[in-house]
Amino acid sequence: MFIVEINKENITMKRVQAVSQVQIDDNQVIVTLWNFPPGSETGWHRHAHDYVIVPVQDGHMLLETPDGEKEVRLKAGECYKRGEGVEHNVINIGEGPFSFVELEIK
Repeated sequence: MFIVEINKENITMKRVQAVSQVQIDDNQVIVTLWNFPPGSETGWHRHAHDYVIVPVQDGHMLLETPDGEKEVRLKAGECYKRGEGVEHNVINIGEGPFSFVELEIK
């Protein structure tokens, strides 16, 4: 696992990097399994494609966006989608691990 260093308002914190595993990457989709130990994050990133998230486990995450922060509760099997160009950081703020499958549509 990687450690990501965050400096927010002169406070330096370290978070564990969430673990991603690309399972399919072809001319139609990119399918990635994301595993989030407690306190881990994806790091800031921008999506180049529309995508669907399929939670494998329940979870409690914080979405950091340029417009602010939002807490989200994931329920296993309850999907959601977002559009191309979304910029954010996903952080596991729950006490346990969670995971989801991300399907990016090319």
